[in-house]
Amino acid sequence: MKQTSYKNILKDLCSSYKDAIDRFVQNSNIEFDKAVELILNSKGHVVVSGIGKSGHVGRKISATLASTGTPSLFLHPAEAIHGDLGMIKSEDVIILISYSGETEEVLKLLPSLKKIGNNIISLTGKKDSSLANFATANIDVSIDREACPLNLAPTTSAMLTMTAGDALSVSVMNARGFAEEDFALTHPGGSLGKGLTQTVADNMISTKLPLINNDQFISDAIIVMTESKLGLAIIHKNNYLQGIITDGDLRRLLLENQNLSSVKAENIMTTNPLTITKDKLMIDAKNKMLEAKVQALVVTDENNYIQGVIQIY
Repeated sequence: MKQTSYKNILKDLCSSYKDAIDRFVQNSNIEFDKAVELILNSKGHVVVSGIGKSGHVGRKISATLASTGTPSLFLHPAEAIHGDLGMIKSEDVIILISYSGETEEVLKLLPSLKKIGNNIISLTGKKDSSLANFATANIDVSIDREACPLNLAPTTSAMLTMTAGDALSVSVMNARGFAEEDFALTHPGGSLGKGLTQTVADNMISTKLPLINNDQFISDAIIVMTESKLGLAIIHKNNYLQGIITDGDLRRLLLENQNLSSVKAENIMTTNPLTITKDKLMIDAKNKMLEAKVQALVVTDENNYIQGVIQIY
């Protein structure tokens, strides 16, 4: 059996995708700008519709629009003509996806959308198709051929349609000045959302802290570090921060072949450790830890009294 070079297939596919994107950039004209303006001027939702692979791409386009500040929903064309058109209002902008521009289920929507009074953006590969001619703005996503060796499976065309949708989303979010803080509001469960909306107080560990006094031995530090699993021991006096001992401090001590039974915490502790206050945002804590290449910070108040520990992995 002849061995196949899958790497060459990968290279050919990526080359096909690159050629399609280059062509799209060259052919992008006033229609793309017009489509962006239609979305910017709309007071309603952006409703995306398509069937088959176009439907899958449409769901992704709608999701990207919604997550970047443009209210959007996906409407299946077959469901639309059986009642779901009732969710569309005249101020909504409709994005219809059909590479041929002649998809029957999509074309059946046009008379109703005309009566409702919607502006329509079409994504087609045929500029003289029924859908392209009907649309308020038609974005040309035509390609020379699919990356599929049979020139049948929607590969290059699906990629380019998604690229066009992403370009619309990015253009709109840029025009509206959509910022990290706005992104966080729509992604409260993600790491960025948490970093920009949650404070250190929301995430810090404040119980069973690895606390020892400065005159205690290293063996005591090892015990509290093991129990807390925070990678550090906190040296204090009446809860006032005096220093910390980390895993790295212990490793360096072992390399020096010192007698651990005689070494006290005050002998190896870092006396000016990095700290943070509990009112700071998590993104500030994360950036501080990444910059210093540490995994934990002691949380203190303005008088340097210990309030907890914040940790990242």
